[in-house]
Amino acid sequence: MNTESEKEKLAEEVIDRWVSFQMALSNKGQYPTEEFTAFAACVRGYVRAVNRDPLIHREVATAINGLVDFLKVEPRQVPDAVVYEASRLESLLFSGYDPHFEGDEPPGL
Repeated sequence: MNTESEKEKLAEEVIDRWVSFQMALSNKGQYPTEEFTAFAACVRGYVRAVNRDPLIHREVATAINGLVDFLKVEPRQVPDAVVYEASRLESLLFSGYDPHFEGDEPPGL
């Protein structure tokens, strides 16, 4: 089981990656897919650490809540893979399951 300090450290890492992604969005070059992927990896690590704990870090929740909508209004073309992963992150954090995971469905699906 993860301690509160470990969860806090992971939350800080998620927030740092979120800020890095936001800053990379301000650059006019190529879409910052690499920064988003690093952010997503941190979020998945955070989700594993908090497991089924009903209390999640407020700033992590703020970064993920509405992420898909945020990406859809981005003026630049957002890669489909980024929107797909954002949808997964929202479900993982708030619903506790991965809606896009194949191979481990309950019987009958």
